[in-house]
Amino acid sequence: MKKLTRSQFLQVSIMLFGLFFGAGNLIFPPLLGNQAGTATYISLLAFSVTAVLFPVVGSILVGKTNGLTNLANRVGPVFSVVFTTAIYLSIGPGLGIPRAGSVPFEMAIAPYVPESFSLGLARFLYTLVFFAIAMTICLKPNKLVKRIGKYLTPTLLVLIFIMFIRVVTMSRNVAMPTGDYATGPVTKGFLAGYDTMDAVAALNFGFVIAQAIRRFGVTDEKEVTKYEVKAGMLAGTVLFIVYAMLATIGMIGSAKFKGLENGAQVLTETVKFVLGDFGLVLLASIFTLACLTTCVGLITSGGEYFESLFKNKLSYRSWVFIWTLFSFIMANFGLNKLLEFSVPLLQIIYPVALVLIVMGISHDYVNYSRVAYIAAAVVSVVLPLVEVLDKTFNLNFGVFTDMLVSLPLYKEGLSWLLPTLVVLVLATLVSKVMVGLRQTSVARTTNN
Repeated sequence: MKKLTRSQFLQVSIMLFGLFFGAGNLIFPPLLGNQAGTATYISLLAFSVTAVLFPVVGSILVGKTNGLTNLANRVGPVFSVVFTTAIYLSIGPGLGIPRAGSVPFEMAIAPYVPESFSLGLARFLYTLVFFAIAMTICLKPNKLVKRIGKYLTPTLLVLIFIMFIRVVTMSRNVAMPTGDYATGPVTKGFLAGYDTMDAVAALNFGFVIAQAIRRFGVTDEKEVTKYEVKAGMLAGTVLFIVYAMLATIGMIGSAKFKGLENGAQVLTETVKFVLGDFGLVLLASIFTLACLTTCVGLITSGGEYFESLFKNKLSYRSWVFIWTLFSFIMANFGLNKLLEFSVPLLQIIYPVALVLIVMGISHDYVNYSRVAYIAAAVVSVVLPLVEVLDKTFNLNFGVFTDMLVSLPLYKEGLSWLLPTLVVLVLATLVSKVMVGLRQTSVARTTNN
């Protein structure tokens, strides 16, 4: 039986970390530290539930079920196609990949473009080079582990560590929590984890990792799953450590750097303060590498999915080109517009993704029925959708919206949580009772 060597296992694990760790992972933890201040670490623990725990479990689950399509198919074939496609499009060319191209530009290039030079042209040239490199890497999926797990991501980790070591030597100037962190640091931290998109991305990356393990010659599915579990745990550990470092960077200067709009600004101001121009070059390198690895993972997983969805009518290479081209176009709209669009979209997609992950990982113990999957999926999609329409677009659905507003945790953005849990428990109990009654009826008929 073929097994991974220690070097191969480490490369796969680091590759998984690299796939997860992209634009959002860099900009949101520092913002958390900046706004949470003295409540940073309690907020970070809540943040890690949606930004570390669920992504790791999700990637393992998708690998175990041999793809997101099979997991979503437990709800139904139509839901599987719609949900899976929405996932791939939303975190792919619709948001995740363009953001990966926009963040390093906004971070590293935009502040230093001369006023006489067109900012739009500068963004165009940068993203053109960025996506050309990403596409080149994606065209050879057999070399993903070596290129990401052996070279790109280890370099990224070294650079982050250098930045952290230098920043923590500055004098601490920690502020009190502000905004939602002042009133509910745990809830706010939990919701902030949405913004990384990792729990959703995990539903894509799980299959990529499983394929990478198989390409090393591991054919036994139990061994593949075992390695995925171990790789997920190691990647998750590294991810949490890096989040802790980034949040600490934001926390240390939270009193000095107040009122900043996003994590990119927090990192820029902090690193510039302690390292000057060299710090900006260092930060630019970190952002570019982080975003490049995630971008490659998203393009690769999307290309493989759509090749399968359309039954090989277009090749993997063609889908890579299409996704890269569309993402390149979207990236030129600018980071702020993409971030504004991401929040309501994630609030709709994330809950059902979390529900599927929880149900999928506990399925072997509970054996959920199709009815339970359908009921939980409907509630975890409809309630966040109505909530987003109400809060973001001021669309009111009368009595239904009024009922939603009265639910626990509505103000916190978690109105779906308790109803989904209740519906899931009831649907599961009813299904098991019906199965029991059916078996009793069959037994009586047989005896008669």
